[in-house]
Amino acid sequence: MTLVTSTCTTSCLSTKPQLPLSNRLRQRMAAWRQRRQLARLDARALEDIGVTRAEAEAEARGGFWKAPDYWRY
Repeated sequence: MTLVTSTCTTSCLSTKPQLPLSNRLRQRMAAWRQRRQLARLDARALEDIGVTRAEAEAEARGGFWKAPDYWRY
C-alpha cells in the first residue's frame, strides 16, 4: 500500500490560472451583452427561465466586471 501526502493547503487549491487580457476582456464583454439581453426579456420569457423581473433587473444592473469565475462564455 502506498501513502500519498500533500503539502498543499486549501489556498493553493483555489488558485486559478490567469487568463490573457484579451480572453478576460472577451469574457467581460460577453457578460455585458448577456445582461443587456436579460433586461430585454418579457415577462413570459422570464417565467420560462424561472427569474423574476426584480432579479433580472438586479442582474442587468451588474457591471461587466462582476462576472463570476464559474461563468463560461
